[in-house]
Amino acid sequence: MTEPNDQPVYAGLYKVAFYASLAMLAIIPAQIAIFSIFPMPGSVAEWFQLFNTNPLVGFFHADFFILLNNILIAVIYLAFYHSLKETDKGLLQLALVFGFIGIAAYISSNKTFELLSLSRLYAGAVLEVDRSMYLAAGQVMVSSWTGTAFDAYYVLNGITLLIISALMFRSRLYTKSTAAFGLAAGIFMIIPSTAGTIGLVFSLLSLVPWYVFTIKYSIVFHKLGRK
Repeated sequence: MTEPNDQPVYAGLYKVAFYASLAMLAIIPAQIAIFSIFPMPGSVAEWFQLFNTNPLVGFFHADFFILLNNILIAVIYLAFYHSLKETDKGLLQLALVFGFIGIAAYISSNKTFELLSLSRLYAGAVLEVDRSMYLAAGQVMVSSWTGTAFDAYYVLNGITLLIISALMFRSRLYTKSTAAFGLAAGIFMIIPSTAGTIGLVFSLLSLVPWYVFTIKYSIVFHKLGRK
């Protein structure tokens, strides 16, 4: 079991990662609440109507805030790397490569602003042929949103989490329970949420260990940021 001896050098990074973790802890329950209260649009026309009548809910349903979460996670991955690099630097570098590729794939797959733009064009269209064209374009956006790039993001970040959690067992900075919760979340993330009922169930189940994991590792970041 090892602990890096250069933690004060990265105190600023740990502070940013700590606040990024707090933001994630706020976004996750807000996302769950919105999904519980407002039904998910079932068609492209319903997506356009939602963005035109309640854009904030539209942003939640279109996973814009999960996009923000992924940007925050990129910072958190860097903090994990510097706090764990003495355990196995090569394996951690591999984990970061998988994680960053996954995040980049998700950013490219998210269609929030495309749907918002199309919804405004659809609302302003007078001719039926134009409305049909915007609906067809919206269908392309929705289909590509949950396609290959999304699945790649899900699986690659699950692998990243499994590697990071496994290395936590060898570090003095993190408790065994922190590593166990991260491992559980990573296992549930191996199956994408787009994989039918089992994917949806695993996606929901992953939120519980992930939330606890975030609370526990953020405490470590807070301590490291004060050195």
